Amino acid sequence: MTYVIDVPQVFDERSFDQFAAGFAGVEGDARVLVDAHAAEWASPAGLIGLLCAGQALLARAGVKPLLTAPAEREVAHYWARAGFFTHAADLFEIHGAVPRVRPNPERSVLLEVTPVTGADDVHAVVSRIQERSAAILTSELGLDPKATMGFGMALSEACQNIVEHAGTGGWVAVQTYSWRSLGRRVVVIAVADAGVGFRHTLEATQGKRFGDRWGDATALEAALIQGVSRFRDPGRGQGLAGIRRYLDRWHGKISIRSGTARIALVPSWEKDEPLRDGLPPFPGAQVQLVVPAVEREAP
Repeated sequence: MTYVIDVPQVFDERSFDQFAAGFAGVEGDARVLVDAHAAEWASPAGLIGLLCAGQALLARAGVKPLLTAPAEREVAHYWARAGFFTHAADLFEIHGAVPRVRPNPERSVLLEVTPVTGADDVHAVVSRIQERSAAILTSELGLDPKATMGFGMALSEACQNIVEHAGTGGWVAVQTYSWRSLGRRVVVIAVADAGVGFRHTLEATQGKRFGDRWGDATALEAALIQGVSRFRDPGRGQGLAGIRRYLDRWHGKISIRSGTARIALVPSWEKDEPLRDGLPPFPGAQVQLVVPAVEREAP
């Protein structure tokens, strides 16, 4: 029997639970087909979420799951330009046309899908994007030039979470595009892994403290709202606090999904639920940061 996991037509943070439900329905080491032929668009979170699913399925079954590439030519070309297929080939048996594209990504892709497995990867990611992001943050988003330093910090801390907590490798991607509900351009950082997740990471130091309340949602609240860490040393594991300060200053948004829960710090321009529990289980952690353009005053 082959399980089919449908990729949503618009695959982003909002439709991720639909994809996770398909993933959660797979039993044991069954053969799996991840069907993306009808996909029309995917955000950075969607693309690296697919890679996390492939990584988890391959580790579970010992054979590559199948993946059908998007049938729409422009969609497949974008996925290729964003670097998705380069890494998907290691995790999936890909069916359908995979476009050959030049290595130079389009301007909206500030950082193509990039693996993160160690501290050296984090440093390389930040140095690669710092120059690209500076012009976008100042010219397109209207942020103060000083914001570029904080942007690099937020990117670094989000990637460092994989290195210190995941127990496996992950991926990062950064893109700029127009956010429909906001009516402005945004920069989106997506970082994800298929590792152990927040609850498992914090359980040794925080599980007894919360007792029966301990679970994925409580772990996310503890990490993001209370700033707790698995590290007992002062100053360790405070990356999320730094990201929060940066996003507060520039009216940005952070959302984290781990296990069966999702938490978000929601700015005034966005409509979202601050905390959701009882979601379809999905391995690891998926983090998204959104930095919007400065709202320009009417002349």
